[in-house]
Amino acid sequence: MMLAFASPSCCSVHTSSTCHTLLRELEQIWKDIGETEADKNRMLSELERECLEVYRRKVEEAANTKGCLHQSVATKEAEVATLMAALGELNINSLKQPEKKSASLKEQLAFVTPLIDDLRVKKDERVKQFADVKTQIDKITSEISEYSNIINAMSSLNLEDHDLSLRNLSEYKSHLRALQKEKSERIQKVVDCVNEVHSLCGVLGLDFGKTVSDVHPSLHETSLGQSTNISVSALESLEQAIFRLKTERKVRYQKLKDVAGLLFELWTLMDTTREEKSKLSRITSVLRLSEAEVTEPGALSLEVIEQISTEVERLTKLKASRMKELVIKRRAELEDICYKNHIDPDPSTSADKSSAMIDSGLVDPCELLENIEAQINKAKDEALSRKDIMDKIDWWLFACEEENWLEDYNQDYRRYSGGRGAHINLKRAEQARIKVTKIPVVVKALINKTLAWEDEKQKLFLYDGVRLVSILEDYKVVRKQKEESKKRAQSTPFYVF
Repeated sequence: MMLAFASPSCCSVHTSSTCHTLLRELEQIWKDIGETEADKNRMLSELERECLEVYRRKVEEAANTKGCLHQSVATKEAEVATLMAALGELNINSLKQPEKKSASLKEQLAFVTPLIDDLRVKKDERVKQFADVKTQIDKITSEISEYSNIINAMSSLNLEDHDLSLRNLSEYKSHLRALQKEKSERIQKVVDCVNEVHSLCGVLGLDFGKTVSDVHPSLHETSLGQSTNISVSALESLEQAIFRLKTERKVRYQKLKDVAGLLFELWTLMDTTREEKSKLSRITSVLRLSEAEVTEPGALSLEVIEQISTEVERLTKLKASRMKELVIKRRAELEDICYKNHIDPDPSTSADKSSAMIDSGLVDPCELLENIEAQINKAKDEALSRKDIMDKIDWWLFACEEENWLEDYNQDYRRYSGGRGAHINLKRAEQARIKVTKIPVVVKALINKTLAWEDEKQKLFLYDGVRLVSILEDYKVVRKQKEESKKRAQSTPFYVF
């Protein structure tokens, strides 16, 4: 009896021969045993079923293996497609791979496996590049926008579905460069603002560290792990601090200017010496600069303003004690000017009256001094306007003195003697006669000039309290009378006994 499956076409010749040999040996054993045909058929049926079961199990195992291989190939091809899409690589169909119809599944798997390994390595490198760039972007963004470091958690987002192409990486890098540029500009702005705050604090004598720390501690001293704050709010706070400091500088500059103005007035009033002024020259020299030009450290500090204010207060107290002395001194200057120009000084501020008014407290010494100063200026102006007339008066008075001397000289019978000095007197007499002959003309011109002055000034020209025109007119009368007396004396016969 022969089994139907003993020599399947799929088996090799060796396998088929072995099965026939074993089957013949089994039949011989059964024959020796004496098995019946029914038992033989039954055992052969069992053997056939067992063989079929083994074949069926092997077929199923092979089918499962094929399915797993097919699934692995499909999964890996899908992963390759995903990776290549994420990396922006060429389509998988463009790669040189074996034809699926002619290539076995193991051949296809052997082709895909190293490809996916390479793509995974490339993906890991690309993910690292993106992570590095994104970490820098997040850090700079946090510094610029004041976000906390929680934003760095975005760096750990799932990059499996992320665009990892070189084009996207280039966009990330471009964005990073833009942020780096903005950060650099922000840092420069912060440095400029901090330097300006430092300069202003120096001028005002303020604590730079405390001032800038009030804006943000990182602007003064950066500790480990803490970067300089370059946010918009930090810049705005710095600009506000600069505005406050400039406002304070303006206020202090004006205050120093006002106090220094009082100091200059007191110096002038008190006749302060140059040595005393030099003690505050460094402070007062600041006023020769504009507010924005003041850069010297401490130039506008509260100590400087307090120092000059203290000096003003000291001089003010000293002025009160010396005011009476100053009033008397300036009154004496007024009287001297008036005396030299033959002007009557204002009697309301005479030394006696001024001293009495100051002692009684009826008048402010400063106001009295200002009044005298005004009188001095007025006297100087009037003296200047009277100068031409006064020069002619001096000439006239000198000519009158020469005329009197000439009269005495003419009556001296020894004038022609040859004594010492006779020739000098003779020469003087000649010059005196010339001057005397000009007196009437000069007096007339002086009267006309004086009248013109009175018309212009709308007041009388007084000379030692008397109107000059009256003095000149009286002089003309007296001179005429004198000349008539001379004529009568000359016409009277002179008898010698």
